Amino acid sequence: MPSQRIRRVQNLLRAEISIVLQRKLKDPRVAMVTITGVEAAPDLREARVYVTVHGEREARDKVLAGLQSAAGFIRLELMKVLHLRPMPHLEFRTDEAFERADRTLDLLEQIRHEQEQRDASAEPGDRADPDE
Repeated sequence: MPSQRIRRVQNLLRAEISIVLQRKLKDPRVAMVTITGVEAAPDLREARVYVTVHGEREARDKVLAGLQSAAGFIRLELMKVLHLRPMPHLEFRTDEAFERADRTLDLLEQIRHEQEQRDASAEPGDRADPDE
């Protein structure tokens, strides 16, 4: 578990990277990106920046390529504002948690729909429900 200082730095990095992406980065590949989290190493030499990209797989790959190529610029902009020593090297990764959650919800909806179909096609005496 990260220390309180590391957690504060991670939150600060997340907020400031979002600002840089919104206001200063002019790369057309980087659009529709949400910074979902930052994990900084205890020595602050590296930080993984998790992003969610809206769109298909090809669009995500383009956005990640744009973010990786802009990592140096983003780092320099962070240095101007944060005055951290050392400023972490940034590594951008897609956050798969939302996709997994969507897939789980889709599966649950499919199960519910199949259950409703089974219940509708069952005869009244076939149900195993003791309340009926």
